[in-house]
Amino acid sequence: MRWRTRLPLGLLYALIAAAYMLAAATLTLVLQRWLVPWAAVVLAAGVLLPLLTWHVHRAFAPMRSLFRALAGSVASYRDGDYSFGLSWNGHGDLRELVDAHRALGDALREQRLSLVQRELLLDTMVQNTPVSMVLVDPSRRVVHANLAARRLLGEGRKLEGQDFDVLLERTDPAVREAFARGGDGMFTVGEGEEEDIYHLSRRSFRLNGRRHELVMLRQLTAELRRQEVQTWKKVIRVISHELNNSLAPIASLAHSGAELLRRGQLERLPTALQTIEERARHLEGFIREYARFAKLPAPRTEPVEWGRFVDQLRDQVEFAHDLSPADGVARFDAAQMEQALLNLVRNAHESGSRPQDVRLHVRRAADAWRIDVLDRGSGMNEAVLANALLPFYSTKRNGTGLGLALAREIAEAHGGRIALLNREGGGLCVSMVLPDV
Repeated sequence: MRWRTRLPLGLLYALIAAAYMLAAATLTLVLQRWLVPWAAVVLAAGVLLPLLTWHVHRAFAPMRSLFRALAGSVASYRDGDYSFGLSWNGHGDLRELVDAHRALGDALREQRLSLVQRELLLDTMVQNTPVSMVLVDPSRRVVHANLAARRLLGEGRKLEGQDFDVLLERTDPAVREAFARGGDGMFTVGEGEEEDIYHLSRRSFRLNGRRHELVMLRQLTAELRRQEVQTWKKVIRVISHELNNSLAPIASLAHSGAELLRRGQLERLPTALQTIEERARHLEGFIREYARFAKLPAPRTEPVEWGRFVDQLRDQVEFAHDLSPADGVARFDAAQMEQALLNLVRNAHESGSRPQDVRLHVRRAADAWRIDVLDRGSGMNEAVLANALLPFYSTKRNGTGLGLALAREIAEAHGGRIALLNREGGGLCVSMVLPDV
């Protein structure tokens, strides 16, 4: 909308007022020739007042239209319509007001356009991700479901507005069981060649003041099978390498022993037999560690006093300790936790740290126990930190790569977690957190 005025409003109103005052005075003087003074004044006012009212109304009309337009544009902004524009050719405060209002409209229009573009991009990403995503409101109705979720739960049909629990009743029993367990986790659907592995993730948040739940189902079958193949290849390489390192010298020494017997050089035979025994025992220990990792049973938790438990550990390996509280009692599988902590403490001794700098700290946290194994060795670089907890990964020449992996497996079997971080001033901290159940 556009309004035009050739004079500033203040000057225009002053001219109108001056003109009417002059006209009123002139008309009054003229009428006084035939009427008494008071009658002349009343008649002049009666004639000129309607004209004054009409001119004032006409003069203020552009401003009233402008204010109506401003009110209408504000209402349009409130309704999400930013196409409304204003223009004012006058000067002064009204010009500044219109310019500020127009700048506001331009800013809102640009923000709305940017928001629409971001929403379009986000919707495209959500719709085309292979992860099934379902947003559920407090009444368990589906608010939004992407294409992957429609294929998984609704045979390609839209799910919005449907009861999510009813949808679950139509799915495989393994899916219902995974949701019944609560929290995140993995589950398997189908059997044999038709088997598919999924990861369930659930997150709650508040949307428009109401609590909603975001459910994500990710199919991991192909990825896990690739990882499984790679893991088996690595296992075979490690086992082949270790077997060759032991069997080759055993075979060579056995041949040498036979030659020594044939020649009657019995004085050198004990050395060969001793080496054969050492390599055989090393191989036995290697196989035993692998078997222990592969056959780790479910933990049998029981109340354990930290003081007595740590004293038993110190009978097997040297370290300093700090318990807080000193009489604390935790619940875990004592045999498995002993194996895990022995591995961690022995690794600390093998890090190049002085024996007196190897420490075990046990502290009570909120609903959990934190166990830190500390050393002052060489620490780990970023690449080693990223892979140290993986099975079969080792930087030691004769390492099996199972010590830290077994500790991690034991911690996670207890519902806990384990992490590695370099210490300030040198050394490594291996931190294990166990839930206090």
